[in-house]
Amino acid sequence: QAARSARTVVISGVPDGVLNDDVMSDILVIHFQRIKNNGGDVEEVKYPTTEKGVAYVTFEDQEVVDRVLQKNEHQLEDRRLPRYYPLKVTPYCENVSSSFVYLVVLPL
Repeated sequence: QAARSARTVVISGVPDGVLNDDVMSDILVIHFQRIKNNGGDVEEVKYPTTEKGVAYVTFEDQEVVDRVLQKNEHQLEDRRLPRYYPLKVTPYCENVSSSFVYLVVLPL
């Protein structure tokens, strides 16, 4: 079985504070299990996280990760949400820290 981090994707753009966190987790599971979203069996959803509007979805199979990442647009939709929310799906990388790099441009 593929390493857990290789089966995990980072979801950004999750609507924050719109619904109860447990309900939002359920909506994310449903979204990423749907065939029309190139989804498959979800092992776990981590939401909320320390980063606002970000969730981590771990799939049971690596192939699902590849399919989900190939889909151009993910629109989170559910009758409990007031509108559609575009989601950005990126591979999970445990070596990346969440610190920011600041670029300072000085005049010549």
